[in-house]
Amino acid sequence: MRSGLPRLPIVTTLTSHTSGVPAAVAAIGATVLGAGVGELVAAIVAPSTSPFAVIGGGMIDIAPAWAKDLAISLFGTGDKAALLVGIAVLLLAVAGAAGVLERRRPPWGRVVLGALGVVGALAAMTRADAGTLSPVPSLVAGVVAAGVSTVLIRRLGRSATAGRPPEDGPTRRSVLALSGVAVAAGALAALGAVAMSGGARAVSAVRTALRLPTPATTTPVPAAAELGIDGLSPVITPSADFYRIDTALVVPQVDPATWSLRVHGLVEQEVVLRWDDLVALPQQETVVTLVCVSNGVGGDLVGTARWLGVPLRDILARARPTAEADMVLSRSIDGFTASSPLEALTDDRAALLAIGMNGEPLPIEHGFPVRMVVPGLYGYVSATKWVTELEVTRFDRAEGYWTPRGWSERGPVKLASRIDVPRAGSRIAAGEAVIAGVAWQTHVGVSGVEVQVDDGPWQSATLASAISADTWVQWSLPWNATAGDHTIRCRALSADGETQTETRTPPAPDGATGWQEARITVT
Repeated sequence: MRSGLPRLPIVTTLTSHTSGVPAAVAAIGATVLGAGVGELVAAIVAPSTSPFAVIGGGMIDIAPAWAKDLAISLFGTGDKAALLVGIAVLLLAVAGAAGVLERRRPPWGRVVLGALGVVGALAAMTRADAGTLSPVPSLVAGVVAAGVSTVLIRRLGRSATAGRPPEDGPTRRSVLALSGVAVAAGALAALGAVAMSGGARAVSAVRTALRLPTPATTTPVPAAAELGIDGLSPVITPSADFYRIDTALVVPQVDPATWSLRVHGLVEQEVVLRWDDLVALPQQETVVTLVCVSNGVGGDLVGTARWLGVPLRDILARARPTAEADMVLSRSIDGFTASSPLEALTDDRAALLAIGMNGEPLPIEHGFPVRMVVPGLYGYVSATKWVTELEVTRFDRAEGYWTPRGWSERGPVKLASRIDVPRAGSRIAAGEAVIAGVAWQTHVGVSGVEVQVDDGPWQSATLASAISADTWVQWSLPWNATAGDHTIRCRALSADGETQTETRTPPAPDGATGWQEARITVT
């Protein structure tokens, strides 16, 4: 008796330390299966109801300005992929902890997993495009995760009731094997969801077959607008290279046949346009540079493209805004909103309801079939993609998506310049070289760029021919590069006499300022 008694605490302690591992693995496998099944159900119901998409969208919705700025500064246009990976890692960590909890304090582990499904369902119900079935995929994911984890973890306890030590070798191995099967099944279900994305394929086919109308007017691009320097950003950004920053984790798939635009609010006449109505109107093709407000000093969240569309002033003229109106709240099909000054959409600038980009229908991820393009305003207050509604209103009555999240309600583009050649941190050979880059302040224009090497005098760069005040302009300066480490700075001069400020400010709340400094090593 006495020789056996001391062994009991030791066995209990060892068991308590090891029992959590297979339970955690079981819950993780069950959760992966649940997530895969949830994605498969979403592919049947509607891709926008994907559990990952609705939870990720909810996280974007509650993110403060600094968090959005940090994510974009760290991951750039890969911010959405980074968010989804982060959600997956967090989900697996919670699942593992829930498995341990279920093993030691049932039924609380399964309650946690079920609650995750409820959270996803609630997030789905709060989305602007929520439908009756929106919560179903998340609820199914939660039920599958909770149910399968319960079954697997109970298997771990059966050996103990049979008089054997808990989690003996065969039992542990069978649970781990079944967990692996659950992971594989979840992955297959997720792949099946991708394969079943028929809506995306259908809209892509419609886009491919679409023929754009011939523009009534075009903006010529002078040959001298392109300096032809290796490494310098092309004056027209290829569509595939154009930055993409938005809140859509699942890209909306909008068939032009079902698209419509409603113009309402403080107007004398409500207007509804369908696709055929829009393409029948006189089209204008113009070149415009768009800038994301999250673009840091020297950043690449800026691009220039040929845009085809109908002037927004013509659309708004049909509705006849009342005298008290001063803002247009544009709304995307996924619920995103932007607050644009009414004046910016009705003055002489090339503000478009765009249907084409660089000679083709808009890429789906850039707003197909219809988006807004407004020179002089950052995208968060103007560049609404997949646009379906224009509400004419006032700034003191309504606000766009990002305004209550800490960003300015108005976002005029600030004067900026960037060094493309030589790249910051690069090493170049001593001798004759060139410093080159781009500068912009859309709807104002750039009159000059100055460059400073180390602490020397500011030198005037040569500007390429500007396409218009609504686009960036290339610039260059010859440089006799001497061996050693050098710091190059640039600053732009605007067409209205402003000099780009040296003062550094972050993107929030209304755009970054400061001179870019590129450190170069010459050998």
